[in-house]
Amino acid sequence: MTLTLEEEEVIEILEEGRMKDIEECSQSLIGKFLTCKPFNKKVAQNTLRRAWGLTEELQIVEVGSNLFQFKFKSEFELERVFKGGPWTFDNQALMLRRWEPRMTATNVMFETIAMWIQIWDAPFDMKSPIVAAEIGKRLGEVVEVEKRRSQDT
Repeated sequence: MTLTLEEEEVIEILEEGRMKDIEECSQSLIGKFLTCKPFNKKVAQNTLRRAWGLTEELQIVEVGSNLFQFKFKSEFELERVFKGGPWTFDNQALMLRRWEPRMTATNVMFETIAMWIQIWDAPFDMKSPIVAAEIGKRLGEVVEVEKRRSQDT
């Protein structure tokens, strides 16, 4: 069944009655696990709550196929989790992005994901943050380079 142009009606919804819902959404992240294989969603949710240190303060709502809304009680906790990644469960990366107005399960887009990169067996003269940053730039945006730890012998 399809409506004709004459039958279509625009229904205006005012924000004033929805302020609590808008505030809840503004303190939320939308997340998707980078996997096609099935996984135990309850275990994933409980694992993330513990990893983030938010066993009671975090509401997790499944909003689509493998798509979750993480509702935080504070902006501080949201930022801590968002910037503290990358996060994984069962070796599957969790892509996160901030909620935006008009976002739906069908139009949410994940364009980037932060990843930790390790370089093994590099020559001794190339084990430096400068070399690591140069290699990282070839892969994408470099967020941070871990400083080399001195090893006592």
